[in-house]
Amino acid sequence: MSYDPIDHDFERGMQNRRQILGDDWVDRSLANATGFNAEFQNLITRFAWNEIWGRPGLEQKTRRVIVLAITMALGRWEEFELHARAALLGDAETRLTPDEMKEVLMQGAIYAGVPAANTAFTHAQKILRDIGAQIGYAPAPSAPAAAVHPGIGRAAATDSKPALHYSVRAPRNGKAPRHTVVLSHALGCDLTMWDSLANLLAADCRVIAYDHRGHGSSDAPAGLYAIADLADDAARLLRELDSGPVVWIGLSMGGMTGQELALRHPSLVAALVLANCTSHYPPPAREVWQQRIDTVRAQGIEVIADAVMGRYFHDRFRAEHSATVARFRQRLATTGPAGYIGCCHAVGTVDTTARLPQITVPTLVIAGELDQGTPLAMAQILAEQIPQASLVVLKDASHLSATEQPQAFAQAVVQFMQEL
Repeated sequence: MSYDPIDHDFERGMQNRRQILGDDWVDRSLANATGFNAEFQNLITRFAWNEIWGRPGLEQKTRRVIVLAITMALGRWEEFELHARAALLGDAETRLTPDEMKEVLMQGAIYAGVPAANTAFTHAQKILRDIGAQIGYAPAPSAPAAAVHPGIGRAAATDSKPALHYSVRAPRNGKAPRHTVVLSHALGCDLTMWDSLANLLAADCRVIAYDHRGHGSSDAPAGLYAIADLADDAARLLRELDSGPVVWIGLSMGGMTGQELALRHPSLVAALVLANCTSHYPPPAREVWQQRIDTVRAQGIEVIADAVMGRYFHDRFRAEHSATVARFRQRLATTGPAGYIGCCHAVGTVDTTARLPQITVPTLVIAGELDQGTPLAMAQILAEQIPQASLVVLKDASHLSATEQPQAFAQAVVQFMQEL
């Protein structure tokens, strides 16, 4: 009978312990072991660091977050400091950035309580002052009144009229933006339709989203609008924000506005994503738009809401995501009739086909294979007539493809932007 002198449970635990806490701390801990606490050191190494940290079911970075949250909630501040310091100094695969640490503590403020979060922030701030130089982090003074929710951005309105409500998300990596991106919404929607994509792109881009005139919190001037009006609105916004050339991402009405913006104000556009839109409607479709205007003018928006949802979302999506559809329906139904009618006229009378070859920037055209409002044939015209255009068709997507297929839509956008 042979007996292996190596306790593999202990050694595996020690390997994990060193990876998570670092050699210096573990060596100090082992050097301080005595006959009084050696058995305890053996216990935690085998059970905490092998039995738990050795399990493959969660990434070690996730386990760091769990430990920080629990020690914060229970007020185990010595253990919290140990793991907070180790998390910030850990290897590339398992470390937390200061911003990720902040998010753990913000989450804890709700679920563990503000007093716990207050103490946790105090400990974390002290650690960051101690090790900031090691990790390239220098916390800068910042006024609480100026802080904004990073998932919403800083909201404001243009000084020029009609006033446009907008939000700006700064790059979360703290660096100069890789691109400035503008997100332009569909008819009867508002800037919140882009929240998911905006937060994805704001990892390293400056992201601007805004409400078209007549929508959301923007002004609704009287009268019928033209796509040129919407493009000029966008130009005013970009000039007020001193944005420079932007990557314009527009869906439906937003895509039509992007075409006109690139034609009327080419210096403001670096690239285009034109989703679920057209450059022109044939006479029968224009008549349908006029009928919609007449109906809303006579009876209000509520009477057309279900029919619009039927065009925006395909049958299966409406059945499986009824709450999402209800949210978009409410947004449509609460849009002011004057602004909606004005934008209906702009959309219904769009006409850029003959000028599309004048668009000289890289362009991605996105179509939904089930889109009845702007069928694939309309997208193909855009892709064929714009010199630097490519076409992506999203499966199982109707008109609001960014909502029905958010991952596929985002993947197409990100891949396009990586090539700019």
